[in-house]
Amino acid sequence: MSDLELPVSLFTCPICHSPMQPAKDTWRCDGSLHPKQTSHPFDVARQGYVNLLPVQQKKSKAPGDSQQSIDARKRFLDAGYYQPLQTLVCQKMTQLLAVNRAAIEEDAQPIRWLDIGCGEGYYTQAMAQTGLDALIAADISKPALASLAKVSKAANSLWYQQGADTKQTDTKKAAIYPVVTSAAHLPLRPYSMTGISSIFSPILPEAFAAVLQDEGYLLIAKPDAGHLASMREALFDSVREHDSDKFLPALAPYFELIDTHNISVSLSLPVEALTDLLTMTPYAYRARTESRQILLASAETTPFITEAKFVVYALKKRTTLS
Repeated sequence: MSDLELPVSLFTCPICHSPMQPAKDTWRCDGSLHPKQTSHPFDVARQGYVNLLPVQQKKSKAPGDSQQSIDARKRFLDAGYYQPLQTLVCQKMTQLLAVNRAAIEEDAQPIRWLDIGCGEGYYTQAMAQTGLDALIAADISKPALASLAKVSKAANSLWYQQGADTKQTDTKKAAIYPVVTSAAHLPLRPYSMTGISSIFSPILPEAFAAVLQDEGYLLIAKPDAGHLASMREALFDSVREHDSDKFLPALAPYFELIDTHNISVSLSLPVEALTDLLTMTPYAYRARTESRQILLASAETTPFITEAKFVVYALKKRTTLS
């Protein structure tokens, strides 16, 4: 779908909350909710993302993941180590969207999905192949969004490129909107999203419920108990187990849990992949330097064996919030 097909009010201005329409070069709100009717412009970066994170919403000069972390994660994920999780997430999305389409068959609405904390877009790019109309890729890190937008642009998947790709494929590609924004201050019209995904990213029940349509979906992936256990044991004297379910009580007033799925992946990591895995996780700075060096030295001759364990939750927004 092109930007001309989107309702003007899908996006809202992060400064005055007025309706805002995407455009190829500059997104601009109409200023209707500003006391002085001031229109705020937001230029589209050359890579194809737009920065909708006002300075007053920043907690640091360069919030989010660093370029080093992003590059390491891209190499690790592109090598396919977490592909089973990517596949599972997209399968669950496809199932949820099939139910949604059946429910609204008589009054079909565009399927709009928000991928919060999308990072460099490893999961986002796969989500774009699940039959969505629009996919808002949101993260607080500009380097991450620059990487995602660059790949999307090369694939003719950015919102302003829809219709420009003359190749005929059997798979519908979503229009991707790479947006730098805070999860706590989403620049989206209330009740405008069909679904939200949060893959190892923040969980903000009230903010998510506000932009989801009634009975909209929330898909969450978290590390499960035992995730990378052997690696954490090699790095830390004391290992605290992942409490994957700890956020569910906070979601309960807004969402109903409809499905839970656990998945584990055996990993055999050469030193290069192990280095990238360390760099892309908090272990890069939480573990002692000596412990990291010993661990990496052990992988110089023999691949390091560990197991990645994940849990994926599917939830549905309650029609009557309790």
